[in-house]
Amino acid sequence: MHVSLGATRKNEIEGRLLSGLPVNATALAKEFRVSEDAIRRDLRALAAEGKCKRVYGGGLPISPDGVPLEHRLLNYSREKRALALAALTLISEASTVFLDSGSTNLALAREMPSNRSLTIATNSVSIASALLERKNLKVIVLGGEVDREIGAAIGLPAIREAERLSFDLCFLGACAVSVSLGIGAFHMADAEFKRILIERSHRTATLVTMDKVETRAPFQVAALTVLDHVVLEAGTPEEIISTFSDAGPQVILGQP
Repeated sequence: MHVSLGATRKNEIEGRLLSGLPVNATALAKEFRVSEDAIRRDLRALAAEGKCKRVYGGGLPISPDGVPLEHRLLNYSREKRALALAALTLISEASTVFLDSGSTNLALAREMPSNRSLTIATNSVSIASALLERKNLKVIVLGGEVDREIGAAIGLPAIREAERLSFDLCFLGACAVSVSLGIGAFHMADAEFKRILIERSHRTATLVTMDKVETRAPFQVAALTVLDHVVLEAGTPEEIISTFSDAGPQVILGQP
């Protein structure tokens, strides 16, 4: 019976993580009336199975942006390119663009026009590398220590450099996007960095694959009202398109 109760508890915790909910070991111990050591064992087991990411005090759900960038690059590549191609229409009136870290924005970097002279800033090593292949682009890389999981600089040096710049258009990376919860990030420092980008940008857009729609992340960046544009996948249900549009941003659909 003891083993059965433990398995049931672990399955319940796993279910919450799969729903995008972070979990706290102390709160779970009180709820299930077990020791925190028992909860930590559950979380260690779930982390070993790839079901969560262990953090101090609990666990975070694994999501497309909760795993290393090199793994994310392998997922939804066709869908991300379709979003990137649709997003190119937003660049026509911009001369200075910021590309935030993320695999979808990397797809956008690879589709940047070769017939326009643009200044593009980024905090991402991978995006900077892709942009340098385009000889017509002036590339600015924000510095500081690179977070290996995110693949970009998000610390104080990067923030200070971003504060000294102004952007016509920012393509914000988003770990989760929800009408009720807004734009989410999985790291506190990343959320703070993204808020600075919003402040320094005349227009802000984000490209969102369906796996991020109506999901949550531990740290809120901002409400959807801060976005001028959101690019969603072709085939997104009309109900979602309508609710996103009603929240403020102009909705653009990716190429089929």
